[in-house]
Parts: sequence; C-alpha cells; structure tokens
Amino acid sequence: MTALKSFLFLTAAPGMVAGYIPLAFLRKGPQVETGLFAYLAFPLWLVGGMILLWSFWNFLAEGRGTPAPVEPPKELVVTGFYRYVRNPMYVGVLAIIIGHFLWFEYWNLLIYAMIVFLAFHAFVTYYEEPTLKRKFGASYENYLKQVPRWIPRFK
Repeated sequence: MTALKSFLFLTAAPGMVAGYIPLAFLRKGPQVETGLFAYLAFPLWLVGGMILLWSFWNFLAEGRGTPAPVEPPKELVVTGFYRYVRNPMYVGVLAIIIGHFLWFEYWNLLIYAMIVFLAFHAFVTYYEEPTLKRKFGASYENYLKQVPRWIPRFK
C-alpha cells in the first residue's frame, strides 16, 4: 500500500510541478535562443528523472514511507543520491524544468524554475529541516553537517 501511495504522490506532486504545469501552461510568451545548449535538455530530463525515481525508491525501500508529508519515512534516508545532496528529489525536479527551458526556449520556464526553487527552499528551511531535526535528532544534525542542501558534493 505504501508503494501505491508513493506512486500517487510522485504523479501528483513532481508530475504536476515538473511535467503538467510547465508543459501545459508555460510554453508561450517571449523566447530566447538557446542554440546548442538546447540539447542539454535530454541529459537533464534523463538525469533529473533518474534522480527522482531512485530517490522515491530509497524512501520506500529504506525509509519505509513516502515522500509525502502525510506519510513520511520512518527511518532517516541517507543512501543513494541522499549521500551527495540533502534534497535530491527537488534537484531532480529542477533539472527537468531547466531542461524544458533549454529545449522549448521560453523565458516563462526559466522564471518558473526560479519560483519553484524559492518555494522548495522555503519549504525545506521552514518545514522539512525543523521537522526532521525533531524526528531524528542527532543523526539528522550530523547529516546536515556532512551533506549540502542543494549543490551535490561527490566524495
């Protein structure tokens, strides 16, 4: 049942933010020529999607929960992409949105990526991190010291 809930959340949250909203509503308005950089969209979509799916799997398999705040993981997840960055799902979503900007060349998509980042950052700093500190205590505090929030650090 947890796997089904996780799949439904994947479809509803990242699916809407990285897929439906930018593709259905934001492919209009002024454009910018991205030239050969447009082809970076393919690896951004691929890597962003892979990070997202793998991180969902980590929450399900190791965390024994979902990424949804209503049914969070029971264990602190520090494996997979969580070894390199504290918020890989958000990083994956942003990579996908930036890929949309590079491919479709609409300024709206770049502005949307910035707004989404600011929303993610506010949610992480004002809700997620304080909640995880209360729930996991010293182990999460140690994790905060070792793993960066947004820019992956590969060791």
